[in-house]
Amino acid sequence: MSIKFKKSYRFAVKSATYIALFATLLVAGLMQFFYTFNWQFLVAFALLLFFFAFFVLQYRVEHFIYRRVKKIYDDISLLESSSLRSKSVTTDMATLTHELEKYARDKKLEIETLKIQEEYRREFLGNVSHELKTPLFTVQGYILTLLDGAMNDKTLRKKYLQRAEKGVERLIYIVQDLDMISKMEVGDLNLHYTEFNIVDVIQGVFDLLEMKADKKSIMLMLDQKYIKPVMVYADRDKIQQVITNLVVNSIKYGREDGTTEISIEDLVNNKVIIRVKDNGEGIERKNIPRLFERFYRVDRSGARTEGGSGLGLAIVKHIIEGHDEKIYVESDYGKGSEFSFTLEKTK
Repeated sequence: MSIKFKKSYRFAVKSATYIALFATLLVAGLMQFFYTFNWQFLVAFALLLFFFAFFVLQYRVEHFIYRRVKKIYDDISLLESSSLRSKSVTTDMATLTHELEKYARDKKLEIETLKIQEEYRREFLGNVSHELKTPLFTVQGYILTLLDGAMNDKTLRKKYLQRAEKGVERLIYIVQDLDMISKMEVGDLNLHYTEFNIVDVIQGVFDLLEMKADKKSIMLMLDQKYIKPVMVYADRDKIQQVITNLVVNSIKYGREDGTTEISIEDLVNNKVIIRVKDNGEGIERKNIPRLFERFYRVDRSGARTEGGSGLGLAIVKHIIEGHDEKIYVESDYGKGSEFSFTLEKTK
């Protein structure tokens, strides 16, 4: 691939001016000392020397830049698609230095980003394998037990098949969530916007999760009685999934005899904010930035016993951002957490 050559005359002009000025003053001094002073000769000499010096310097500079500095471009531009290869080689050293410094900064940032992504990839693969390994080994264990003779016992056979079914259901749940979040990450969210009453959606989620909350004696409640409907414009099913995931999390990490409270507040610019607040164990500040990563768990020892795919908050984040809205987290460790997100309110 041939590289373009961008000429700059600044160096040659300045250098030739200095040389011509110095030589002219020197000749003028000699003429004054030895001969009769001649302005015409002096001007002609200065111009001729300037142009001679200019062309010699420019040729030498271009020769140096093209042969030496071009090698620098070639050495650091290892890929044909590199940003430097798409630009012309310049004889302006300030521009060249600026380009090389920018190139070095960009590459340093790129390397640091790749290191972070590599660490995330390793952790993600480890988490995926762990999430899939538990239900797989569970199913395998029950099936092997049946094959070893337990199949002849009708009671054990039914019991083990039911437990194996639960393991398969969890595998399906994890795979479905992985499929969903993969589609979301490539922009295949397929939102269907409608106007609906967000209060009805919240109440529907409460009804759905009432039994789950009762097992830990957690009360699901609204902060007040909403007499008038609060109409929003969004994908109803997706927002229902967001609220469901947030409430499930509040139950999972909530305290016995605790509460999960949802409130709706008006904001400026025709927006509302939905807050899901609990008085559970809370989240340490160091864990908050990573809450929405896939499979990231604050409590790695106990969270898996509660079930779930570990993708709930990641899905929540993608859905809210797919609506061009914001999601926020506030938590006081040991006292509780609050997840909130905005939605467009209809008039």
